[in-house]
Amino acid sequence: MPNPLRVLTLVASGLVCACAAAPANQMGFFVTSSNPGKGADFGGLAGADRQCQSLAAAAGAGQRTWHAYLSTTAANGQPAVNARDRIGKGPWANVKGEVVATSVDDLHGPGNKLGKQTSLTEKGTVVNGFGDKPNMHDILTGSMPDGRASTGAADTTCGNWTSSSTGSAVVGHLDRTGTNPDPVANKSWNSSHGTPGCSTQALASTGGGGLLYCFAAD
Repeated sequence: MPNPLRVLTLVASGLVCACAAAPANQMGFFVTSSNPGKGADFGGLAGADRQCQSLAAAAGAGQRTWHAYLSTTAANGQPAVNARDRIGKGPWANVKGEVVATSVDDLHGPGNKLGKQTSLTEKGTVVNGFGDKPNMHDILTGSMPDGRASTGAADTTCGNWTSSSTGSAVVGHLDRTGTNPDPVANKSWNSSHGTPGCSTQALASTGGGGLLYCFAAD
């Protein structure tokens, strides 16, 4: 008859080995699968970051620190914030482990791997793009192509992400690469055009769902 203590020891050892061999969730980038329901009003950067953190946690990556790729403009005595300065140093991989950018400079250069098939949600799903119904390829950024906030007079951040009624926001096109024949869909991933408003309906009118790019900043 086997020694019960020896069997227990072997089982425990096996569990330890299995746990040690299990890789941690190294996802460092995703597109949000949903919007909280107020269009471009997230309650500011902090609220947008909470959206990223919450969805990451639900996907098993809550141990990392997540920030939304959003810029804000100077207002009310506060300086502008650049999206590129709040997302860490990289590299960043999607939920499948595919590296989309190795550094901040790579992310904002021609060599990044962002596109419809790689800019996946935290659930690993592909976001609808040009030609899909509904089109949701507009991703909120409030940023210029270099990842910095606009210095112009026009509102580019829906009141620094606190308005769903007035203003406008710069968006990028998630499906800007590939074989898509539509020239509009092949614009910048982070700075394609402004929205006609900040409400859920206004964002949807040009192909948006109020979605965000989220990056692990640690």
